[in-house]
Amino acid sequence: MRRIEMKKVFKGRTIISGTFTGECVVSKDGINFLATFQKSLLKKSKKVIGGDQNNPGLYKKRLDGMIICVPQSIGSTTGGIVIQTAAQTGVAPAAFLFSKHIDSVAAAGVVLSDIWSDKKIITIDNLGDEFLEYVKDGMTLEIKEDGTVTVH
Repeated sequence: MRRIEMKKVFKGRTIISGTFTGECVVSKDGINFLATFQKSLLKKSKKVIGGDQNNPGLYKKRLDGMIICVPQSIGSTTGGIVIQTAAQTGVAPAAFLFSKHIDSVAAAGVVLSDIWSDKKIITIDNLGDEFLEYVKDGMTLEIKEDGTVTVH
């Protein structure tokens, strides 16, 4: 009996383009970059474990090298520099996929990571509410340069 592979395709707006296939971590809550990354960055850890107790979708989960799927970012104006610091120290996620519109602070962080650190964090926004309802922790996602995300 042949197994039929189920997949669903979503299209968003590319902020930082790239191609990547990997595992995702999903939160229905917005990501607070400082609360999520601060503890790992201060310890100069070689991996990032989500540190935001107010975000059960990311809390205590490994985030470096992962595809992080969230509705939006929340928190302070430090978010951009936190993203850039994670990239510069080699512990950034592979990608951020937002179901809603990215805010300017998060966008600045991924752009600065790309320019200042030569570390690309693929970032796509406006993937829609259906994307975040469909995707689950551990699913394999395939990201294309044009903002297409295929969920396997």
